[in-house]
Amino acid sequence: MANTIDQAFIKQFETEVHMAYQRMGSKLRNTVRSTNVSGSSARFQKIGAGAASTKSRNGNVSAMELAHTYVEATMADFYAAEYIDKLDEMKININERQAVAQSSASALGRKTDELIVAALVAGANATAVNSDATELDKADMLTTFELFGVGDVPEDGQRYIAMHPKGFANLFNITEFASSDYVGPQNLPFAGGMTMKEFLGFKIFSTSAITAGTNLAYHTSAIGLGVNADVATEVNYVPEKVAHLATSMMSMGSIAIDSNGIYKLLDSNT
Repeated sequence: MANTIDQAFIKQFETEVHMAYQRMGSKLRNTVRSTNVSGSSARFQKIGAGAASTKSRNGNVSAMELAHTYVEATMADFYAAEYIDKLDEMKININERQAVAQSSASALGRKTDELIVAALVAGANATAVNSDATELDKADMLTTFELFGVGDVPEDGQRYIAMHPKGFANLFNITEFASSDYVGPQNLPFAGGMTMKEFLGFKIFSTSAITAGTNLAYHTSAIGLGVNADVATEVNYVPEKVAHLATSMMSMGSIAIDSNGIYKLLDSNT
């Protein structure tokens, strides 16, 4: 066997990690504003709203004087490592490399969502929907819709509600949400894959990354994810262990950009 056979192993493992991360990793990453970062932090620019004005004939136009501010997300490094014993692979009837690749991708996916959720919670608007924390109902969903509308949050298909599975299940007590007469196949954006329903202009989905009792409604542009180093993998042979050390890693950071586009939806679940 060629001495370079490990190169094929390494390439295969890295590909498996990337595929697993995309398929079963982060649920929230593709729902937020993301940017590649060179450095230890990412700055997300925020431009204030302008107002149109009139002018007299031959007069000068008035500048809107848009306010420019920014928020900054600090990058943090994360690793998911595991030894793959050379002789153990000969004694088992499962693909250990594939299992480790999926586990690494899942760990990094959960960490990505953890970063985003922490930023959403920390940067949410001071006004919470359903502050008495009863079971979410139709009125609470309408209140959320109103808050986003009054705040001029764009209705551009990028409004999301991430819910704990218990909270998501509660929504099926709302006839307009559960019945196909109101939410038909055209309102299931990822039918056959990720469980998600579109209701009142929000794409609503469940994830264990959300703490029971505190669901989160947000617009893509209201939360940022800085990616210093996307998921990468190294496989190195460690003679002392007679094993390959497979290490997947990433460097990311998340920050709330605009609290007017992030709201907590409280409920009675614990």
